[in-house]
Amino acid sequence: MPEREPPDTSRLVSTEWLAAHLGAPNLVIVDGSWHMPATGRKGREEFLKAHIPGAVFFDIDAVSDVASPLPHMLPSPTLFRAAMESLGIGRQMKIVVYDTEGLFSAPRVWWTLRAFGAVDVAILDGGFPKWLAEGRPTESGEAPYLPARFDATLDHDWVASIDDVAARVADRRAQILDARPAERFRGEAPEPRAGVRPGHIPGARNLPVSELVKDGRLADAATIRRAVEAAGIDPAKPVITSCGSGVTAAILWLALDTIGAPPVALYDGSWTEWGASDRPVATGPAD
Repeated sequence: MPEREPPDTSRLVSTEWLAAHLGAPNLVIVDGSWHMPATGRKGREEFLKAHIPGAVFFDIDAVSDVASPLPHMLPSPTLFRAAMESLGIGRQMKIVVYDTEGLFSAPRVWWTLRAFGAVDVAILDGGFPKWLAEGRPTESGEAPYLPARFDATLDHDWVASIDDVAARVADRRAQILDARPAERFRGEAPEPRAGVRPGHIPGARNLPVSELVKDGRLADAATIRRAVEAAGIDPAKPVITSCGSGVTAAILWLALDTIGAPPVALYDGSWTEWGASDRPVATGPAD
């Protein structure tokens, strides 16, 4: 098993930087767009119509454990390696991820690549909306790619199971931070997936990602820190991020990482798993 190299500390690259490096060797641009099923939007269809020149499409639903009843759970290292190599994504390459919302699903792809050992992964600041607003070039159709090697080794410490979360909540070894909208966290709004109860994990805290992302861009560090502390989270103590199905939990990861307090894990099954299980559920504000 190859040793994991220290990850690159940069998290965002500008549209100016990316425009200046289009076509650079050892650079791969990844469209990681994913949309909630209720929107009716299809990331791949939109990618084929327009994307940043040279970009490849990372399908969050396809690059997953398709045997799991839960949506887009992490795949095996073997499957992940095959998927990345089929896209021309190498473990040692400079990888820049973006999405069509600005900052929504790209952090999930960023987190996934890093969890499987990618060395240098960044997110495009402002994403595709900023790129388009600046009149930068696009292309359509599938982009050609060169062969690449991705020796995938999943860092299991980054991923929390339902039993991990239950155990850490029970003995107060970690704080749970939920990215869902407040109405869903409190149980006042129905869940978008059938069979999932409303509410939240007992003891969890709520920080909707709408408080951290404005106009498709991540808030500054001071704003993030204030929001985290207002949610009742001590960034100096272990945090597990969660959401509806493991996508926006990665935005919380990115935000906490930005203030120098990276989470100990992301709950991959998130509320879709917990809310459909027989585990206890809390409603109302965080207790």
